[in-house]
Amino acid sequence: MRVVVVGGGVVGTMHAWQALARGHRVVQVEREGQARGASVRGLGLLRVGGGVEGDELTAALRGRELWEKLAAEVPALGFRANGSLTVARTEAELSAVARAAELPGAREFEVLDAAGVRRLNPALAGQFAGGLWCGRDATVEPRGALAAVQEHLSTFPGYRWLSGREVRNVDTGLVRDDQGDLHHADVVIVCTGAWLPGLVRELAPDLPVRRVRRQVMETGPLAVELSTSVADGEGRYGARLLMVQRLDGGLTIGDTHAHAEPSDFDVDEPSFGHLAGVAEAVLGRPLPAIRRRWAGVDAQATDPGAVVHRQAIADGLWLVTGAGVRGMTCSPAIAETTVTAAGL
Repeated sequence: MRVVVVGGGVVGTMHAWQALARGHRVVQVEREGQARGASVRGLGLLRVGGGVEGDELTAALRGRELWEKLAAEVPALGFRANGSLTVARTEAELSAVARAAELPGAREFEVLDAAGVRRLNPALAGQFAGGLWCGRDATVEPRGALAAVQEHLSTFPGYRWLSGREVRNVDTGLVRDDQGDLHHADVVIVCTGAWLPGLVRELAPDLPVRRVRRQVMETGPLAVELSTSVADGEGRYGARLLMVQRLDGGLTIGDTHAHAEPSDFDVDEPSFGHLAGVAEAVLGRPLPAIRRRWAGVDAQATDPGAVVHRQAIADGLWLVTGAGVRGMTCSPAIAETTVTAAGL
């Protein structure tokens, strides 16, 4: 079949991969030269441990499985099955994370005391009461994973990548871009991430999706190796520490969230300072110099328990958006479900 995917972020790209893997021809259209949204502004953390029981956890577990499968084809993803540690700095936090360990699901949880945390991740030299290990969490390179997947897709003879084109109209069997080109398709899948006005509003005026703003920073190389990703159990400034070490040794640190619209266009220094302070307290050492800070926007489905908003607009025309912070983890599973539902 002929498939047109609108959107070059991780959700759209995973739909392209799933369709190509089933033998279909795919044209993927992206309005920027390369995706610039949440797909490249996150931490590269594949987080099973944070999944809510039900559809979200199912999608996270399947997404994690598919990421590992894709990594066998694309080593440049930088996939590491390194798990995560949620560090509890007080006894109250330790009690809270211990309750999380009782949740059902194949997340490979284990509650550790302070000595157990240090044995698992010797780079953590701060003061804490213990932590929660999740063996199913994993990591890919935050800025490089998407480009690596797209380079892999370019080796499929049935794939075309068209960047710098904004789609103006979609209908059953036909897509028109802003260069006037028409793309015929048996199935059209619209995955425009947090870009919700214009085309998406025309397709679904009452979309149950909100936008979520996040802030993240990158440091230079840390002198020691983190054997796991790291989180904490607090949450001031709407922030909960998430810390991942990249292949170059530097740290990617987030993650602050705000839901108010319209969101500020500037970055918030107090929240960055708070995250940096928590990271240093957990590491027990100063952070390397901060190289970059940025803000990004996710689209998040608001229906209770929804992993994503997936809607059949018409026969052969699908809208998929609202994966939010779950997008990187769950995107392969989200795509697998869509292409199956679309009869691909």
